[in-house]
Amino acid sequence: MPQYQYRYRSPQRRRIRIRWILIALVLVMMVGYPFVEPLTLSIEEHTLQVTGLPNNLKNLRIVYATDIHQCAWFSQKRVDEVFTTINNVNADLIVLGGDYAVDSDGAIEFWRNAPPLHSRLGVYAVLGNHDRTEPESNLVTLVKQMQDAGVTPLVNSVSRAKVGQSYVYIAGVDDYYNGFPDVAGVAAQVYADDFVIFAGHTPDLMRDVLKARSADNDGHWFDLALFGHTHGGQINFMGHTPFNNLQTEVGARYLTGWLEENRAAILVSNGVGTSGLPIRLFAQPQIHVITLKSR
Repeated sequence: MPQYQYRYRSPQRRRIRIRWILIALVLVMMVGYPFVEPLTLSIEEHTLQVTGLPNNLKNLRIVYATDIHQCAWFSQKRVDEVFTTINNVNADLIVLGGDYAVDSDGAIEFWRNAPPLHSRLGVYAVLGNHDRTEPESNLVTLVKQMQDAGVTPLVNSVSRAKVGQSYVYIAGVDDYYNGFPDVAGVAAQVYADDFVIFAGHTPDLMRDVLKARSADNDGHWFDLALFGHTHGGQINFMGHTPFNNLQTEVGARYLTGWLEENRAAILVSNGVGTSGLPIRLFAQPQIHVITLKSR
């Protein structure tokens, strides 16, 4: 008769083994997920209620995207995909918030290779700190390349687009860190009754924005402000980020999301790309679709 040997496995040892397997899986996910989150571009839709909005501007759709940061790990293919996503929204107006590559040479190349963007009222863009690296002569080349790509650069300037019998004004300034922003000069080009979108790369501009006055000496000179630069912290621990280059002088209040200051709406976007390492945590990349409604 054959002899059989039996090995007894303790239920407690089995539970311990399963527990360690689960811990290992959690650790792998914690290490790996920050490399996955940068690939999860989301479209954030927001309805903005505006007091005194002209009838012609009701239901106007604005798309805002910023901080693409084309580089070795953000390929031309990904840039093309982001632009396709923007075009598929069928926006009335597109605003871009700067930092298109890692330096001014890269920004010039970015717009040289960029696919066309389409919107009914045009595409407007400001420059970020990475777009304004030396040499200073690159500014002229970059502005010309953007214009050739069908984009209106806003470097301390105001443009307007006609909608029926009304206008929407798009104001933008040079970069806060590496450029020469003139917020007061831009504010003085519009009136309090105008509907004004203000674009600047970083919310650090807000201190000057709140001091500025319109042409008719009104502090409420804009209705919507759009900023990027912070990446939502990129690695966001309860409103704090270890990336010093993404921290602002105006504090964690302006790290990400919607705010209201001086009766105007303010958006600080997480942006699309990454700075430094290709990682994100609790700061999902995003573009924004903003629909205007009358309050």
